[in-house]
Amino acid sequence: MARLDVVIDHPRVACWGVAALSQILKENPHEHRANRQPDEGESDSRIRLVGRLGYCVSCPERVRHHDPSVRFAEQAQEPCGQRYNMRLVRMKANIEIDAGGKTFAAGLLPDLIAALRHSEPGDLLAITSSEASVGADLETWCRFTRNTLIDSSSEAGRTRWVIRCGAPPQDPDGSRPIGTRLWLYTNFDCNLECDYCCVRSSPTAPRRALGLERVQRIAAEAAQLGVREIFVTGGEPFLLVDIAGILTACAAAALTTVLTNGMLFTGHRVEALRSLPRDRVTLQISLDSPTPELHDRHRGRGTWARAWEGIERARAEGFRVRLAATVSSDAEAEEFRRFLDAHRITEENRVIRHIALRGFAAEGIALARADLVPEVTITAGGVYWHPVGAEDADLLVTSEIFPLAESFAAVRRDFDREREHARRLATIFNCA
Repeated sequence: MARLDVVIDHPRVACWGVAALSQILKENPHEHRANRQPDEGESDSRIRLVGRLGYCVSCPERVRHHDPSVRFAEQAQEPCGQRYNMRLVRMKANIEIDAGGKTFAAGLLPDLIAALRHSEPGDLLAITSSEASVGADLETWCRFTRNTLIDSSSEAGRTRWVIRCGAPPQDPDGSRPIGTRLWLYTNFDCNLECDYCCVRSSPTAPRRALGLERVQRIAAEAAQLGVREIFVTGGEPFLLVDIAGILTACAAAALTTVLTNGMLFTGHRVEALRSLPRDRVTLQISLDSPTPELHDRHRGRGTWARAWEGIERARAEGFRVRLAATVSSDAEAEEFRRFLDAHRITEENRVIRHIALRGFAAEGIALARADLVPEVTITAGGVYWHPVGAEDADLLVTSEIFPLAESFAAVRRDFDREREHARRLATIFNCA
């Protein structure tokens, strides 16, 4: 499974705002090529269009839009003065079906069944149709057949839907009560630019910080709602000057884990680390492989060695350290397990997860909202269904964070609707 990156070649244009960008797309619909590199002397800053969210990495504000393949939203944006390339990201499917004007009542269903017979679990199947009503029928059909509708986009009066074949991977923690685990994205900027980051963090990403005052209120309300664990992530949380205060507030409300690349434990950040309660704060440090080659390929040269130094520093300071690997195959996962076994890392201090096909990722597991047991996730932009898509519109539950009790209730209501819909479909053919 992979995404297709297409660059609109318009390399000598400054960021003029949404209206100008939209016009560029209209005037240059065929002027593109895949994976284009900047010309000599050309700025590498660019407009990123990923999923249903677009933004200029040089602008302080994101630009939301409804159709990733055609246009931006209509609101204006102040120019940032940076030159850019425009990149469209579209999900690449294993099988493409051009349904024309077919519907479920007129010829589409046999085409779908034939395509499924040639598909493996996890394959992506795309259906393009001029009949917009196909979307609702596809969603119902997917729920009934245990496939998942994961994406849709429209262009020139035609809609393209992407389906992931087969049931989603089982979550071993799927029985965890909703609301007992809370995720906080403190910021989105990072000292690294990992090529699979699910929220597109990088050194040039807008910070979009939650801020200490807001985190303190969240933590206080979370303590009254039965939250047992708080996970603080980003971006890289240790870029924030107030990270000690943020983690202290969270740890006072619940056991707290901070996700970090472990590369910034020097200077004043070491002092911030030392101020934290060891019995309430765990450091989850990213290490993707037993040796530098694979880790550095995803995260940058020299990052494995610096991460390992961070792990040793955190242990020396008396913190519980959990190692977290992001892998692209079962073979990589097994190799990392052997490495952890050799270093006597216990099960509760290890996390191994596969790459999710979101954010910067060019390959990985395609996940839709219906696949994920919700874990309440809060960013400066609102409350999300799950941390794996905390920048994506399909996982946004509400833009209002407070009162926190209502945000939690909104997530539970949406989850109850998902389960009720599944129960109804499961009894459609109940004959006895």
